Amino acid sequence: MRVILISYSAQGFALLDGVCRKAGHAPVAYLHARSLRPGGPTRDGAGDTAGRIVDALPDGMDLLVPGRKAALPDLLAGYRADLAVCYGFPWLVPPEALRATRLGALNVHTSMLPKYRGPLPVNWAIRNGDEEIGVSVHWMADGFDTGGILAQRAGIPLADDVLPEPLWREVDAHVEQLLPTALEQAERGSPGIPQDEAAASYAGWMEPAFSRIDWADARTAVHHQVRAFRFGSSGRSGPVAVVDGRRVRVLRTSLLPADGVEVACGDGPLWVTGTLPAEREPGH
Repeated sequence: MRVILISYSAQGFALLDGVCRKAGHAPVAYLHARSLRPGGPTRDGAGDTAGRIVDALPDGMDLLVPGRKAALPDLLAGYRADLAVCYGFPWLVPPEALRATRLGALNVHTSMLPKYRGPLPVNWAIRNGDEEIGVSVHWMADGFDTGGILAQRAGIPLADDVLPEPLWREVDAHVEQLLPTALEQAERGSPGIPQDEAAASYAGWMEPAFSRIDWADARTAVHHQVRAFRFGSSGRSGPVAVVDGRRVRVLRTSLLPADGVEVACGDGPLWVTGTLPAEREPGH
C-alpha cells in the first residue's frame, strides 16, 4: 500500500516508516502539525521539531506542514495513497480528509480505548492513579478516537516516578508489535471492533485550576496531580502551592514518610520532597 504518515516528531515518523516498510508498504509523504489547533499559533519549539524531522527525511520524501484544517483533503488526495497512518496529531481530521485516501486512516492511541479518548490519555491515567496504560490502533472517524479497533494491548506500567523517555520507549515497542496486525487488517477492509460508548471517557486538556494545589484535596489526588504535572513538563515543573510559608512549584511528593516537608491534606499527611521557587520559569 501507498501510505501517508502523520506524526509529532522525527522519532514518531521513524517508527511508523520502519514498521510500514518492514510490512511491505511504501510511505509516500509525511504530515506534521505545527500548532495545537488548526489555524492556531505555531507552538513553542515547533521550528526545532520540524528541523529534526527534515534532517531525518528519507530521500525524496515530502514533508507537509499545513496551517489550516481545510487544506488537508487536497494535500492528502494529491498522493493517491491507499491509507494514512497517524501517531500523534492534535487536530480532529475532517471527514473529507479521511476520504482522501482509498481506505481511510488509522490512528495509534496511547490508551485502552474507549477509555481516555482525546489528546492527553497518559496524563489523565497518571492523574487518576492508574497502574498501567495500553496502546490501541483504530480507524479514524468523525469524532476523536471513536473508530473501530484493529489491534490493542495493555501492560505498560506507570511507575510512581513516571518519566516520559522510558515510558515512550515501552509505548513504541507496543506500536511495533501492534501496527503490522492493524495494517494487515486494514488492507483486508476490516472495520475493526466497535467501541463501547457506555465505557468511553475523554482525556482533554487540563483545566487551569490543575496548575494549583489545594491542600484540602485528598492526599492521593494531590500526589497524582504532582506526578501528572511532572510527566507533562518532562520533570521540569510542577503545580504551584504554599509550602512552609513559601510559594513553590511542587516537583515531587511521597505518600509515605520521607525527607521533606509534611503537609496536611484533606484526609491525611503528604510529604513534599522536591520543589522549585514558583517565580522560576521551567527549564531555567
